[in-house]
Amino acid sequence: MITPGAVIASNFADPAFITVDNLHYAFSTNHEGMNVPMASSVDMIGWDILGDAMPNVGAWSTGQAVWAPHVVQLSSQNGQPGTFVMYYTALSKANPTFHCVGAATSATITGPFVARDEVFACSAGGGSIDPSGFYDEGDGRQYVVYKTDGNNIGHGGNCNNGVAPIVPTPIMLQEVNPANGYELIGGPTQILDRGPADGPLIEAPSLIRVPNTEAPGTFVYILFFSSNCYAGGLYDTSYATSINGITNGGQDYQKSSAPLLVTGSNEGKLYSPGGMTVGPMGVNAVFHADLGTTHTVRQMWFGTLTITGRTVSICDLLVYIPDVCIMR
Repeated sequence: MITPGAVIASNFADPAFITVDNLHYAFSTNHEGMNVPMASSVDMIGWDILGDAMPNVGAWSTGQAVWAPHVVQLSSQNGQPGTFVMYYTALSKANPTFHCVGAATSATITGPFVARDEVFACSAGGGSIDPSGFYDEGDGRQYVVYKTDGNNIGHGGNCNNGVAPIVPTPIMLQEVNPANGYELIGGPTQILDRGPADGPLIEAPSLIRVPNTEAPGTFVYILFFSSNCYAGGLYDTSYATSINGITNGGQDYQKSSAPLLVTGSNEGKLYSPGGMTVGPMGVNAVFHADLGTTHTVRQMWFGTLTITGRTVSICDLLVYIPDVCIMR
């Protein structure tokens, strides 16, 4: 039985989605023998599980712990539809204590995605996880954001990073070749890091660019992320913004004054909401929340966003009451 509000009742953690030809496709962290569970929907509410979008990982990986996939479609080339690229996290064969990021491609959204043998990103600062692709219509460039997994080499405590010295867990921005989505252009740039209010870490980035309603003719970049430890009630979904370009002039994005979602949000229905992915128009969003109070089952939820200037709120698509946000 689906918990009121969840749109996928089974374990569907770290969800991401893409819309292709008016159909929606969602992807999640590994579950029930599938590396990348995939589901489809006509309305973002009713979902059908389709199978494993990427049956085999890249040669760089052990094949274990395939987490947090994200799929983008590249711009068309020579009149042909753009290739679909999946970014994903998995354990490194070279260093099995590190999770790293890989890439896979497919001519169709349903795959199967064929993983590249080479690793895409693997920071010496603990590894790299939670990749998310982003096409910047402002400059026509293709990017990937991901987390440097610093808490992986932390000194113990909450999510292995609650004991001083605290290890940074920055969100990195990496430009890639727009023709294939995986060749690196230059090196990564930090756009955000954890602070005292974030607990041991920040992670699960999702980046969008939307018109700035408070300054017509300009745009705001919004980076959604989760903070605190995923195993517990403090895990949340928040966001930070830049009105000074995608790199914010070399400075960290400005964090919102309060998280977007916390345990107890949506009339008490949410516990440990995180792993949000936001569509490119800044309207539809999916995220996970725990079933009960443990992370054994993390169900997928759906909501719609309202963005005013640099402020974001989340409301339901089908049930909208003025001044009240209700999620499904």
